[in-house]
Amino acid sequence: MMLKQYNMLFIAIGIALAGFFISQTLVKSNESFNTIRVKGLAEREVKADTAYWTVSKGLKTSDDSISTEYLYQQYEKDTQAVYDALIAQGFTPDEVEIDVANITFYDLRDEDNNLVETKRTLTGDINIITNNVDLVKTSRTSLNQLIAKGIALTNKEPEYHFTQLNAIKPDMIKEATQNARIAAQEFADNVGADIGGIRDASQGRFTILDIGESYSDTKKLTKTVRVVTSVEYYLDN
Repeated sequence: MMLKQYNMLFIAIGIALAGFFISQTLVKSNESFNTIRVKGLAEREVKADTAYWTVSKGLKTSDDSISTEYLYQQYEKDTQAVYDALIAQGFTPDEVEIDVANITFYDLRDEDNNLVETKRTLTGDINIITNNVDLVKTSRTSLNQLIAKGIALTNKEPEYHFTQLNAIKPDMIKEATQNARIAAQEFADNVGADIGGIRDASQGRFTILDIGESYSDTKKLTKTVRVVTSVEYYLDN
């Protein structure tokens, strides 16, 4: 019987504490002043302004009759073909950068560790950095014609970024704060109080995500920018 009474006491204390924390979250009512803390959200739909795109090329051979010099000459020829195709699409020379070439040797051995053959792979990248994001999207398929001509390449997925955040920050913070005020006013109207001055305010970080996505931020041209402000107002009875 005594144990049952203790259990009932602990349950009652737990319920009371739970109610205390809930009331603290909504309104601080047991102090010399009452306050309410609300959040305001602002969103913008924006278009990416910068694209990063990489086209990788590779030549591979295990034919010892083909010299490394000849392999490199073929690599240079293929590289020039990709470069020319990109320029023909409308990219400027400043937007297209040919990276360094890398050669790798792979030794293939039998079960007795005897050398069977050596494969040589020559690889390199062409990097495109541009503000003409629409041109990147339309140009990717054009490189398929080079593949049909026997040029080995990897057409990597571009990354699209929005870099003009500072230009929209002030208006978004203002909008988020106004939305917080609207939420506070609605609450005050419901409890028969008036909104006073601001006791405390904080701003969350800006987030940029691909539109309709919850984690990706580089795959789509269209982005969603969000910011949340948290504002604590005095309540006047």
